Amino acid sequence: MTKELWIPRKDGFKRALDYMKGRSDGTIKSIQTPWSKFNDATTNGIEWNTLNVIGGRPGAGKTLIKDQIIREAFSLNPDTQFRVLEFSFEMIMQTSCLRDFSASLGKSYKYLCSAESNKLSNEELLQCYELAKQKVHYPIDTVEQPCTVNEMRDIVDKYINEYQTKTIITVDHSILLKKAPYHRDKYEMLYEFGEMLTEIKRMYPISMIVLSQLNRSVESPERNEDGKYGNYILDSDIFGGDALLQHADLVVGLNRPAKQKIRYYGPDRYIIEDDKTLVMHFLKARNGDNRMSFFKAQFEKMSVTEMETPPTQERRIKTEIGRAHV
Repeated sequence: MTKELWIPRKDGFKRALDYMKGRSDGTIKSIQTPWSKFNDATTNGIEWNTLNVIGGRPGAGKTLIKDQIIREAFSLNPDTQFRVLEFSFEMIMQTSCLRDFSASLGKSYKYLCSAESNKLSNEELLQCYELAKQKVHYPIDTVEQPCTVNEMRDIVDKYINEYQTKTIITVDHSILLKKAPYHRDKYEMLYEFGEMLTEIKRMYPISMIVLSQLNRSVESPERNEDGKYGNYILDSDIFGGDALLQHADLVVGLNRPAKQKIRYYGPDRYIIEDDKTLVMHFLKARNGDNRMSFFKAQFEKMSVTEMETPPTQERRIKTEIGRAHV
């Protein structure tokens, strides 16, 4: 009984060496994402047995990022067998599947719903039927009804015990979990949530992606003035703060500057050309790098692509002066 209370250091070294060997020979792999910038900032993707938090304002693209990771996970990681269990408290499964069609076919969500002047043709509808035949083979399951932390734990236990395989678990999003009668507020619920996630990531071969809202402090006018350090998403901005951060292995803050009418982002004053520019701040990367990367969102077609770091205002001015002297 006593030996179970601690692990000898030599066992830790053995585990570390086994892990290094597995990474080297390819038997241990991270979950590749569609973006090399994301993979480079992490351990070549999302590692198993980790908790990964994506925080952002409403409309910043959190669900878009999560959906694309899941949508492309099976094709990008063909040598790894896994399932996906999604706790989708904000979006019903029908909407999620429509967004999948939109991204896969390059058609806008509104067009697929025949909500535009041009209606969906029979040929395009047949395309969707054919795509659905392919997609149904992806082992993705969804829990739509909001649940308490204990109810979620019961579902995860039953799911892992039934399928006995690696599983990506997503939660969209954490604040929509139901409070148990003994929770005085959402913060108390999030503390229990974080503790539960840490426990199950040690027990099971899972990786968790949890979406989170931000605190209201990000809405203050001084943080949305051009060229301020306050433009950046900070770890203290994640709703629930310590409740999730202390348990997380990766924390990403997602921003969409133009939505706050920010034209020059941060103290370097990066030029924000349009409202499709997303900024991903890697706030905590336990096994990677802290950095900032820029992406371009195609909201109408439900996809995100990498983009070059935009020029700063100073660089743009110097370039224009140089051209004027030519």
